Amino acid sequence: MNDFAEKIRTQHLSPLWNVMASLITPQPKSDCRAHLWKFDDIRPALMEAGEIISAKEAVRRVLILENPGMAGQSKITTSLYAGLQLVLPGEIAPAHRHSQSAVRFVLEGSGAHTTVDGERTMMEPGDFIITPPWAWHDHGNGSDKPMIWLDGLDIPIVQFFDASFVEDLGLDEQEIQRQPGTLNATYGEGLLPVDNRASGLTSPIFNYPYKKSRAALRALMDNGDIDEWNAFKMHYSNPLNGGYAMATMATFLSMIPKGFESRPYRSTDATVFVCVEGSGSTTINGEEFHWSPRDIFVVPSWSTVVHKANETSVLFSYSDRVVQEKLGIWRQEKM
Repeated sequence: MNDFAEKIRTQHLSPLWNVMASLITPQPKSDCRAHLWKFDDIRPALMEAGEIISAKEAVRRVLILENPGMAGQSKITTSLYAGLQLVLPGEIAPAHRHSQSAVRFVLEGSGAHTTVDGERTMMEPGDFIITPPWAWHDHGNGSDKPMIWLDGLDIPIVQFFDASFVEDLGLDEQEIQRQPGTLNATYGEGLLPVDNRASGLTSPIFNYPYKKSRAALRALMDNGDIDEWNAFKMHYSNPLNGGYAMATMATFLSMIPKGFESRPYRSTDATVFVCVEGSGSTTINGEEFHWSPRDIFVVPSWSTVVHKANETSVLFSYSDRVVQEKLGIWRQEKM
């Protein structure tokens, strides 16, 4: 058998029976590990980076959140990327566009802005902002305080398909083509233009302000029945079709009442969580992680999860669930 395998190797062939058990596994097998980053512990390193290199020199001044099971691969899960971006007062992160989609979730600061395809939006803590694939975007900070947000991108997915492109605009900032709030007013108020022909895999709304999202979540908690596994959980939606807001990353917001402890569950979509407010803990495969505002943690695929809130808490999360559902491979188990 070994002689045969060696013989056919010269023809660039390999026997499936030697590797089948590792290719098609009885359940998900991943190098991704559960981990939590305490924001207060890593913020000093981000501020030090601000002293070493400017936002313009770096193009994007970001510290990558590397999963400890995949060091050096620029991944937080097998399919997703995460990093913390810093823009200091007066700085501009210059305009470019790329094949990858991006999630921006604001952690610290107020009064900075992001411009996406000609429309500018201000950034406030808890805001979820979308950069669609191949959309021009730049960031600027006109405030007097640092601006920090979480970047979530589908870089590993795009790499897998060998479909990565990037282009610089050649200008620090793109030309403003629409008044701020135009897209939210047009598509985000439960109304659509009467002869609407807009379509697309990504929501036309690119800023979901936390104030409005939290109000919707609070209304659900005050009037809805609690889910024993998810408490009160909503997904950010595309108003054109009611589906997920992005084509490759599903984004969610959860409210967990004080004293609530979820029943265990697991799913195939490895998920990145951010504590927006409150405090509590998440037990992942028996290991407990304690979180408070702006802390970030990751749950690997098919890991048993239990959330517990010390006080009423809000968690933002994103995963590749939307891709898995489209491919028909997403699975969950509620215990």
